Amino acid sequence: MIIKHLLRSTRRTTQVGSYGKFVAAPSNPYLARWYSKGASLQTDDSATELKDDKGFKGHDMLAPFTAGWQSTDLHPLVIEKSEGCYVYDTNGKKYLDSLAGLWCTALGGNEPRLVAAATKQLNTLPFYHSFWNRTTKPSLELAKELLETFTATNMGKVFFTNSGSEANDTQVKLVWYYYNALGRPEKKKFIARAKSYHGSTLISASLSGLPALHQKFDLPAPFVLHTDCPHYWRYHLPGETEEEFSTRLANNLERLILKEGPETIAAFIAEPVMGAGGVIPPPATYFEKIQAIVKKYDILFIADEVICAFGRLGTMFGCDKYNIKPDLVSVAKALSSAYMPIGGVLVSPEVSDVINSQSNKLGSFSHGFTYSGHPVSCAVAIEALRIYKERNIVDQVKNIAPKFQEGLKAYSDSPIIGEIRGTGLILGTEFTDNKSPNQLFPTEWGIGSYFGAECQKHGMLVRVAGDNIMMSPPFIISPDEVDELISIYGKALRATEERVKELKSQQK
Repeated sequence: MIIKHLLRSTRRTTQVGSYGKFVAAPSNPYLARWYSKGASLQTDDSATELKDDKGFKGHDMLAPFTAGWQSTDLHPLVIEKSEGCYVYDTNGKKYLDSLAGLWCTALGGNEPRLVAAATKQLNTLPFYHSFWNRTTKPSLELAKELLETFTATNMGKVFFTNSGSEANDTQVKLVWYYYNALGRPEKKKFIARAKSYHGSTLISASLSGLPALHQKFDLPAPFVLHTDCPHYWRYHLPGETEEEFSTRLANNLERLILKEGPETIAAFIAEPVMGAGGVIPPPATYFEKIQAIVKKYDILFIADEVICAFGRLGTMFGCDKYNIKPDLVSVAKALSSAYMPIGGVLVSPEVSDVINSQSNKLGSFSHGFTYSGHPVSCAVAIEALRIYKERNIVDQVKNIAPKFQEGLKAYSDSPIIGEIRGTGLILGTEFTDNKSPNQLFPTEWGIGSYFGAECQKHGMLVRVAGDNIMMSPPFIISPDEVDELISIYGKALRATEERVKELKSQQK
């Protein structure tokens, strides 16, 4: 058991409650690492070990976003089955999946129409590519459907990828290709925002404003600049209104553009609501003011809709909610309700026309992936879009969102919660001391991880990132399931409050 192993090298330990958690002296870097990360806090390997005693500790995967010691020293939580808003582990334990996988299983875990769409396509044409003016009917149909579905502004073409990371990686290549074709090769730089998340490929990780994605990867790439994170609660000045905060951030963006030279800035990229950075909705008038600056200096606007699109915010796209008029859009995740890997880039006619013209001169548009427009992925995505429209999923989200938001925000008075923020079916909780953005709990206390482990103990999975908790349940979540989610959240919060009290008492 990993905690026992850790305690051998720790002089000062304190056992707390039935969980058997331990508090280490801050000088123990291994325990500090253990508590500070967003992993599920397991103190007993039997919690995730298979009933037949064949666990997966030390498995063969190089696991994404997972520390090596976790794979080596802990049994992973192995999910075996999904059903509606729930998933089941290999021991048969049921969990309410409050993050919809990774913000993506919008229609839950067993939508028969999506399974049937995949099966039918697999039996008809399991694969063909879209290179050299060859393609498939599902890819053509999905492109048409996407262009008709996105109404915030007119889009001209769709380029298919396999993920949101690939979509944002592709955005950079398209923008460079576009400006080179216009004879403006000096426009190379991209502006993203601190705490943004745009993916984990070399380019998309560079665009992301999260230091963990850069450390030891020699990132970000030098052509990427980062401007302010629009988190009003954390970064506003005393007495500053949301509108004034937005004005200051727009002015800072303009100063950055002028410092670098407007002629060198190619594009600005933003999520309508920041997701993995902590669920950060924009402050009032933010996008109105940012778009004005971008337009003033002839800079393309890229909307990263990977998390927000297809209903998450109570609108079909985040652009609809915040009146964003982008030049390019990235989509993925709920595009297929995550039943098949697929992403895409929506390209405005102004950009796509130039790309087509340039490819005519060169003889080819030499970008693409083997699985771009994969027929099975496209068939599933087509069916997902049909379901969203037939079932009025956007209205469904609008109707259930107040119960979700208000039910969880009722816990805002907790002394360990700094802020609960969100909109639609996406919400973040940030734990801080004395409700201050500047009074963080000691990293080694692992408050976020403790809360996440309590949720898991009571049958709910959440996203933990330091002392931030994120939730984005499936669009199909029912009122009773929202009640369950709120109840488990409350139980975990009460346990975490007690945990903080005990930790504080040890400091005296």
